[in-house]
Amino acid sequence: MRRYIAQRLVLMLVSIWAVVTVTFVLMHAIPGNPFADPRLRPEILALMMDKYGLNDPLWEQYLRYWGNLLQGDLGVSLKNIGQSVNRMIAEGFPWSAWIGGQALVFALVVGLTLGTIAALNRNRWPDYTAMVIAVLGVSVPSFVIAVFAQWLFAVKLKLVPVLWNGTFVASILPSLALGGTMLATLVRMMRTQMLDVMGQDYINTARAKGLSQGEVIWRHALRNAILPIVTILGPLVAGILTGTVVIEAIFGIPGLGKYYVESVYQRDYPLILGTTVFYFIFLIVANFLVDLSYGIIDPRIRLTNRARG
Repeated sequence: MRRYIAQRLVLMLVSIWAVVTVTFVLMHAIPGNPFADPRLRPEILALMMDKYGLNDPLWEQYLRYWGNLLQGDLGVSLKNIGQSVNRMIAEGFPWSAWIGGQALVFALVVGLTLGTIAALNRNRWPDYTAMVIAVLGVSVPSFVIAVFAQWLFAVKLKLVPVLWNGTFVASILPSLALGGTMLATLVRMMRTQMLDVMGQDYINTARAKGLSQGEVIWRHALRNAILPIVTILGPLVAGILTGTVVIEAIFGIPGLGKYYVESVYQRDYPLILGTTVFYFIFLIVANFLVDLSYGIIDPRIRLTNRARG
């Protein structure tokens, strides 16, 4: 296990280096600069470029960024004067985490429940209903769900606010819209896994021992059916991270996605790099924790890792 963790940490560090390097090169490969404005006098432009070190050779800017990054300093925003990137991420991430966390919980609870019900009622109306929901969730993009839900529940029915106001009620629609696609994936996958598990010999043995249907499901079927679901939690988290960018824009949520979009449009180099690095580190750490959780759910993986280590 220690060897596995060490290997993953090395891979994570190499991946972070690659992401920072590629992002840095792509940013500076695009013609222009962050302060390109026809109304700005050349001498003022030169002063601003010098102030932020943008006239220095690229290799020097690259090494300077890495020196600051290794100290935990993501730099200062070029467009939001006086604001550090660290502070902007610290302010925006909690809102993104709130919406993303609710979306993930909603998708897991409803998706796994519907998938299980569909499998236990195969070729009956609960199964058909769950599959219709799954197909709609996969077919309709999250931003379409968001706009429709906003129009129906906020504009027409006036049950929730149209835009973000920092309350729990205002977080319901963004969470549902963001979790819709994930829910559809989980319903289909859980249904498939439950159907496969319920046909295994050990399930028939458990029934032969006199266990009730509920005991068979809770003690034997669910645990084995959920393990493959855990393997897609990493991609689901990635979907949340990318999905929040659009959802935050639709509902006016002051989250990390908003800063990321603004940084790209405004050519705010430190903010682009800072949010990209933060997103990537968050993603690989989430995937790492998911991998470690396999051993908790499935003892066979834990024993295999012990044998290797």
